[in-house]
Amino acid sequence: MLLEVKDLSVHYGVIQALKGVSLQVEEGEIVSLIGANGAGKTTLLQTISGLLKKSGGDILFMGKSLNKANAKHIVKAGITQVPEGRHIFPEMSVYENLLMGAYLRKDKDGIKKDLEMVYQRFPRLKDRLSQDASTLSGGEQQMLAMGRALMARPKILLLDEPSMGLAPILVKEIFSIIKDINAQGTTILLVEQNAKMALSIADRAYVMETGNIVMCGSGEELAHSEEIQKAYLGG
Repeated sequence: MLLEVKDLSVHYGVIQALKGVSLQVEEGEIVSLIGANGAGKTTLLQTISGLLKKSGGDILFMGKSLNKANAKHIVKAGITQVPEGRHIFPEMSVYENLLMGAYLRKDKDGIKKDLEMVYQRFPRLKDRLSQDASTLSGGEQQMLAMGRALMARPKILLLDEPSMGLAPILVKEIFSIIKDINAQGTTILLVEQNAKMALSIADRAYVMETGNIVMCGSGEELAHSEEIQKAYLGG
């Protein structure tokens, strides 16, 4: 098992945001996490990334507990997050943003090779390397955030709402890129409001409601579930 979340609890003061959440991601999978706003999906990703402290439970990565690991060690171990809202560095160039993704690496040749890989995957970024990142469109900023994350050579990529605020044609493009990244060997844990798209590419999926996992199954099973169609797919 690549990533295992066991009975995870997180509190914001007196409010319990995660109430004993458990999920698993196997190597090579795309696992989607769907649910309404405020269900706890982002909290879960941020806790896995070491950005939030848990109040109970455990997170295992490649069989080892991340209990004592800080955010930097977690990136080093192979977990990288593309945050909701992209969070690129607006005053820096596209090229500098990409290099920030490799800040823990020392292998210059490997970094050079990975930059080429990012340019191939996101040709639009290559055309804009010297531009300030703030001048990019929303779709290009999302590509930059994903490219930057790939520069860390993650074993698993945590994607938080990659389609948010994008035009439908760009949403299709971003999802096709996610599938491609996965086909090249990177495991994906995807949090996404667009339940239809999220389930269409998922090997497995979980549904979250108010800090709990309430359903899980294959992407196909959940897409065809009457309950899910009513709640999330407008069926």
